[in-house]
Amino acid sequence: MAEKELEEKLRREGFSGIFVHRDSPNAYYPDHTHSGITAHIILEGNITVTSEGKTTTFEPGQRFDVPAGEVHSAKIGPMGCRYMIGEK
Repeated sequence: MAEKELEEKLRREGFSGIFVHRDSPNAYYPDHTHSGITAHIILEGNITVTSEGKTTTFEPGQRFDVPAGEVHSAKIGPMGCRYMIGEK
């Protein structure tokens, strides 16, 4: 699916503040929360997310959502990661 179509899909689901973000290789985000629900769609590279004791790696084309207030951490893969984020 093209990026414009992905953005439109997120908007239809009620997400706003949609943007594309790129992280450097091996970047790390320690435990943190978001005040609202966030949707992440991987466009390039990968990201490994740990939440509620479970660790999952997401690749291009995959999506993960983080509920408001959920504590999670993230580790960017060795090629970096480019992803679309929507917030609600």
